[in-house]
Order: sequence, then structure tokens, then C-alpha cells
Amino acid sequence: MELDKTSSPAFTSRVRGLVHGVAFGDAMGAPIEKLSAAEIQQRYGRVDTIFTEWHRNGQDETVRKGRIRGNGIVTDDTFMTLALMAVYNAEQRHLDAWDMAKGMVHQIAWVQQWIPELQRECALIERLFYPEKWIFQRHQLASCDPRQGGIGNMVNCGAAMYIAPIGVTNAGDPRGAYDEAISFASGHQYSYGLEAAGVLAGAVAAAFKPGAGIDQIAESAHALAKDGTKSAIAAIIEDAQNLRTKGADNDEVIATFHKTIAAFSPLGDDLNHTAAKSGFATQNYQPSRFLSIEELPLALGFSIVADGEFRRAIVDGVNSGRDTDSIGVMIGVILGAMHGEAVIEAEDAAQLDKINKLDLKFHSDRFAHTAEKIIQDDTLEIENIRLAREKLFEEPVQHIQKKRTV
Repeated sequence: MELDKTSSPAFTSRVRGLVHGVAFGDAMGAPIEKLSAAEIQQRYGRVDTIFTEWHRNGQDETVRKGRIRGNGIVTDDTFMTLALMAVYNAEQRHLDAWDMAKGMVHQIAWVQQWIPELQRECALIERLFYPEKWIFQRHQLASCDPRQGGIGNMVNCGAAMYIAPIGVTNAGDPRGAYDEAISFASGHQYSYGLEAAGVLAGAVAAAFKPGAGIDQIAESAHALAKDGTKSAIAAIIEDAQNLRTKGADNDEVIATFHKTIAAFSPLGDDLNHTAAKSGFATQNYQPSRFLSIEELPLALGFSIVADGEFRRAIVDGVNSGRDTDSIGVMIGVILGAMHGEAVIEAEDAAQLDKINKLDLKFHSDRFAHTAEKIIQDDTLEIENIRLAREKLFEEPVQHIQKKRTV
């Protein structure tokens, strides 16, 4: 799809593009998650549609944990994003760790909804991976200080994968988005898992700036990032810009990116947790100031190589293998916000809604209304602060002038 790069999409259009980007990237990557790039190529050739069969189809139901995927079915990435949007809709304000403890716990543990992977109505927590179930354990069962909820969790991309709505409520303000994401997601993640959430929220906020291109968004993300996350993003940006100039094919891009990211993420191609790994501690998920999750730098890299083209970047990203759905989601939120609803193709949108029993346009528009109110409240508060500060310095200055006159 050729997108108009000369016009700037309206705010609601950008939110629609972002929410669609979450579901589309998730559904594109879900059927091939945990396969390596070589395994994807051997089995599928190249995945370029959401109408894809899950690689685990045909396995015993117990091995699949009763789940189904493929043909547009989304995963926890999408439902956690919708849950965060629901917290905003309920609170109508900016969020912090106490909203993780209350709002997100309520959304994941106590709201019954259709979970397409399980083909039944239940609480989202029944579908979540252990690091996301941690939210319920720490806040409701352990009654921790909300700001310390993430401490001790497995360090992964779990908070970054759903953090995009914070970029929306801070649209155009990457630093504000970063700060709010760090405050909120500290109730879920820590170390470089928390850092990634802050940086992705900031990248989404930067994508809302009129006329912003993918290089500017990536540079904004790099400017916000700290420690290993900053180094990983810098290395991948440099690779991506060189590869784009060179016109490299996707095989070369994947090989280059994986070689570079290995210095920051020891994840590798083997993402499956098996009985053979019992009792063996790994470096993969431990806190560190020198490491980074790999999904965010890779998402930025594939977006740069594709020069910001929504579908191409997602297709290239998911075909790199590993945590394919989260890579697809992170590309989708950045480029969906950048381009707006122009990225949405009718057939994909209809399938995503139908198979997941969702109305993504309704969810997008409701949240856009909430985010617009929050931003308007911010504008009023900023003006009130400005006026208060003017008065703060006005009186002392006058007093000094009078004394000098005397």
C-alpha cells in the first residue's frame, strides 16, 4: 500500500492506525512465534498475510495448552493493550503504579471476555504468561508497594508489548510518555524490561508529531533510552540505515540484526521452555544495566529499513523469527501512529474483528476520546502552572525594585 507522506493524519485516525497496528502485527506474528528465521523460511517460504496456519496445528491439544492460532487470531499482546486502554477510559487521567495495582489487576483477573486462543470466555489471566500473571500475584496476593511490583520478575518485553496507549495520552511529548510509562510499568517490570516500556511509549508519542518520519522517531527513542537499551538501539539504527542505503535483502538484514543484537540480548533462537531446562538458571531474563530486550531495537530497525512502510516493515520483522508477535506489535504501533488509519486494509480489519469477536474501531475511537480529554486537561494545567509561576516571580521583583528606589 502506497501511503501519502505529505499529509498529517488527524488524532483519531492515528489512534485507529495504532490499535489496528497492534492487532495486525500480533496476528501476523502469532502463528510463527518461537520459530527461527530459517524454520519460517523452510515451512512457509515467507509469511505475508494474517491468513496463516499456526505451525503447531496438528500437535496434541495438551502440547498446545488448548490454544489455537492463525487466520487473524491475536494473543495477549493485543488484549493487554486493550486492558490498558480500558484503565484509561475508567480513570480519565494519567496513570502510575497504583493504577497497575488496581486497574490492570482488575482488567486481567476480574473481567470476563472472549479469549480467541482459548475459544471461551474467561479472565485474561488464564491466557497470560508467568511474567504477566506476576501483576496479579504481586499486587493482589502479595500486597506490595505498587512501585516495587516489578522487582524480581522475569525481565522480558512483557510491559513494552502493551505500553503504546501511554504514548497516545502523551502524544507529541516523548519525555512525558517515557516518564509515565516508567512510573506505571514499574508495577510490572524492572531493569531493561522496564526501560524498554518507557522508550517504546516515548517512540509512540514521537510518532504523533506532525510530519515525523521513522528516522526522527528512532532518534527520539535513542535520546530517551539508558544503558544497554540505548546502546542496542544505537547499534541497530546504524545497521538499519546502512542496510537501507545498500538496498539489502531481508536475509541479509536479519543476519546483520541478529549478529548485532546478540551483544545485548542472549535470547537466541531457542525460546521454548522445556523440561530439559529445569534447574538451570540463564542470563536471558536477569536484570542488567548492559542488556536490552531485542524486540524494540529490532522493531525500530525493520521500520527504518522499510523506510516507514507499515506492511513491509511488519512482514520483514515477523519473518526474522523468535518473538514474532511482539516484534510485529511494536512495529505496528509506531508506524500505525505515524500513518494513521491509511494503513488499515478492509479485509484484514474485518477478519481481525470477526475471528477475535472485537470491534477495533469502537475501541480505538473510545480511547481516542479519552486521550483527547487527558491532553486537553494537560494543556489547561500547563497554562495554570505558567500563570502561577509568573506571579511567583512577580512580587519579589517588585519588592526589590521598591527598595532600590528608596
